[in-house]
Amino acid sequence: MLKLAYVAIPVLVLIGYVLLSMRSGPLPANVSRSELTGAVLASDPNFLVVDIRTPEEWEQTGVIENAALVTFTTSDSFLKAIEVRRTPGQKIALVCRSGNRSDAAARYIADKVEGEVVDVAGGMNRILKEGYKPVKPLPEMGCGSCE
Repeated sequence: MLKLAYVAIPVLVLIGYVLLSMRSGPLPANVSRSELTGAVLASDPNFLVVDIRTPEEWEQTGVIENAALVTFTTSDSFLKAIEVRRTPGQKIALVCRSGNRSDAAARYIADKVEGEVVDVAGGMNRILKEGYKPVKPLPEMGCGSCE
């Protein structure tokens, strides 16, 4: 566990730096910010909900039902993992812990995907405060380390 911390902490710091440096200026034309509720996100087929947090965060708080669990990285593998789950015409709703990473991720993928990208404002912190009851993250949702 200690070895994991030595690797994970610098990686998270680097990701944080990249994300903060990406966050500036107005949102791209195909990106919106919305305070969608957990219930809407869990049930509306017009959205592909992508929880971009880490497996540790998913296990700590739970996740939105039917969400695709794909940790955000600035790479093509992140985009491929989203697109393979997406049906034609679906909007991509990005959720993180507080809204900062989802903002950066939305900006990053905006010019790389067709259609609307929604940055879920306030992230899981807001959704949980509003009373949403999350579900346990599962391997079939994308959590390879979850049981």
